[in-house]
Amino acid sequence: MRRPLVILLCLALLAGAGAGGWFWWQQRSAAAPQAEAAGPAAGGRPGRGAPVPVTVAAAQRQDLPIRLEAIGTVQAFNTITVRAQVDGQLIEIAFQEGQMVKRGDVLARIDPRSYQAQLDQAIAKKAQDEALLANARLDLQRYTQLARNEGVSRQQQDTQRAQVAQYEAQVAADQAAIDAARTQLSFTTIRSPIDGRLGLRLVDQGNIVRAGDATGIVTVSQLQPVAVVFTLPQQDLPRVQDALARGSVPVQVVRQGEATPRAEGELMTLDSAVDAQTGTIRLKAAFPNEDQRLWPGAFVNVRLEVDRLPGVTTIPLVAVQRGPDGAFAFVVTPERRVEQRPLRLGAITATDAVVRQGLVPGERVVTSGALRLTPDAAVIPLEEGGQPSTPAPGERRLRPRQAADAGQ
Repeated sequence: MRRPLVILLCLALLAGAGAGGWFWWQQRSAAAPQAEAAGPAAGGRPGRGAPVPVTVAAAQRQDLPIRLEAIGTVQAFNTITVRAQVDGQLIEIAFQEGQMVKRGDVLARIDPRSYQAQLDQAIAKKAQDEALLANARLDLQRYTQLARNEGVSRQQQDTQRAQVAQYEAQVAADQAAIDAARTQLSFTTIRSPIDGRLGLRLVDQGNIVRAGDATGIVTVSQLQPVAVVFTLPQQDLPRVQDALARGSVPVQVVRQGEATPRAEGELMTLDSAVDAQTGTIRLKAAFPNEDQRLWPGAFVNVRLEVDRLPGVTTIPLVAVQRGPDGAFAFVVTPERRVEQRPLRLGAITATDAVVRQGLVPGERVVTSGALRLTPDAAVIPLEEGGQPSTPAPGERRLRPRQAADAGQ
């Protein structure tokens, strides 16, 4: 009974092994064509394999500004601490903190009574001396007539003439005292010396203020225009001087990562000496600041335009690659393959490079994805921003299947 059972078990094992071998053979036969097709791409031969997605940008002919960049500090064009010029009690605060004021606007008042009294006293003293002067002049006329008839001596006449001159000088001194008293009285009304914005109040109404107080009453800052002070390396000094010699030099305040300037102004002047310790020179620019976006004390990014190259061919700086033979760029051909093109570069800015030789305007260069490229590699170009690129003249738009076949 055991022998037939063993035979049946052996037959079952042989049948299972045969079925497994047949299945393995079918899988190998089906995978062979795919491995053969994938072999060239896996071998890494240039120009083969699936197309590589890349971002492209066209070379342009444009006027390229040459700018210097720096970090500056916003400063009020004028800053004045308003202080009392006479002693007295502050009886009125006539402003609101943060208020915009014009030159001559009343800011505060000091008790004027004592200064008004001094003015009145000076006016009365002048009137007294004018009466004495008038009497002395009448006496001089009498002495002059008597002297003609030898009624008085010449000495008496000369003495009276000196008396008249003395009273005239006294009246002039009285007028000066009146002017001084009137000036002191005017100081009791405190006015804004400039147009600007008021800061925080530094003293409260009712306090006694004095002419020698260092604190002051309020600060007035001129914000329209406003100044920006920044530094540049001394190596840039000749370029800045040449730009000033040609005329006005535009200056922009920009926010980090933004191309549109926050404010535009022009360079006013540069410092008279280079800082020997840092090797830099300070420059000052003025901005209209009509919207008051520039605030004193703030740090800002500054761009100074020192030159402008007219009609040059430019490409984005990220498209420039470096190799053993120098600079080059991957240029997308009408067949959607890339060509490694050597370049002769000119001026280079933070975002663009001037191409003197190697490209013509309109040719498209790869700006991202170049690390996966080799000469004659197939690509799927996208314009900067992620949009599909517009076919170049003579370029044929490939369907997805055709794009996959382009590398085979």
